[in-house]
Amino acid sequence: MTATSARPATANAVAAQPAEAERRRRRLPFSPWHLLLAPLALVFAVPLVWLVLSSVMSNAEINRFPPALWPSGIDLGGYRYVLGNAMFPRWFVNSLIVSAVTVAANLVFGSLAGYAFARMRFAGSRVLMGLMLATMAVPFQLTMIPTFLVMKKLGLIDTLGALIVPSLVTPFAVFLLRQFFLSLPRELEEAAWIDGCSRLRVLWRIVLPLSRPALATVAVLTFLTTWNDLTWPLIAINHDTQYTLQLGLTTFQGQHHTQWAAVMAGNVITVLPVLLAFLGAQKTFIQSITSSGLKG
Repeated sequence: MTATSARPATANAVAAQPAEAERRRRRLPFSPWHLLLAPLALVFAVPLVWLVLSSVMSNAEINRFPPALWPSGIDLGGYRYVLGNAMFPRWFVNSLIVSAVTVAANLVFGSLAGYAFARMRFAGSRVLMGLMLATMAVPFQLTMIPTFLVMKKLGLIDTLGALIVPSLVTPFAVFLLRQFFLSLPRELEEAAWIDGCSRLRVLWRIVLPLSRPALATVAVLTFLTTWNDLTWPLIAINHDTQYTLQLGLTTFQGQHHTQWAAVMAGNVITVLPVLLAFLGAQKTFIQSITSSGLKG
């Protein structure tokens, strides 16, 4: 009698859960988490909004104390100063070249290495994977001097090659793609092998088309890291014709006088490609991370 009476009670409780969820949806047309995430999003957006507002202020208005929270008028002097600088387009092209080559190289080499670690078993594969992941824990400050010496031996200092070669492949790209490849069913690849496809053809025809979320994530994160890098270009580049955008923007800041309006306008132009790239690929991030086993 007790077991029999418990079953209807359990069934009623299970049936009541969707009804309760439906009542909550009627009260709130969105997830309750949005009540917490929306204010946090506004807090994180404040620096970007302040950057845009400051870029249309004059230098006097930016330097005023207490600082102005809203521009009294739209002053495009900072943008005219930046775009009128003869070197700024060159810096933009340099950053674009370095970022594009680095992204392409990470997609190619990261895919090859990630697929090898995911599907091929060879002597020392686990040891090599562990050593590669261990390098992610080494701070750049410990490796920048050896990297500089290697680039000097190769004759790449003060060239764009010095910014590209050290970042041709990163451990993060290899690891993320490996994890995503492990989540793909082996049956698809085995069917292709039976049909006579080589490993490279299987990778190109089957694996990579299914891995677009992971490839997009690697591309965007690599682009963001390379585009925003300042420390390594500051060490490896001396001539202003080889400057990247981040390095070129430092020339607007002097010891006694700083063109703050130009700095703000230049940062708006610099942030815009990264923002567009992130907005264009944001839908792939969650799919890639959940499929690659990087969940917390």
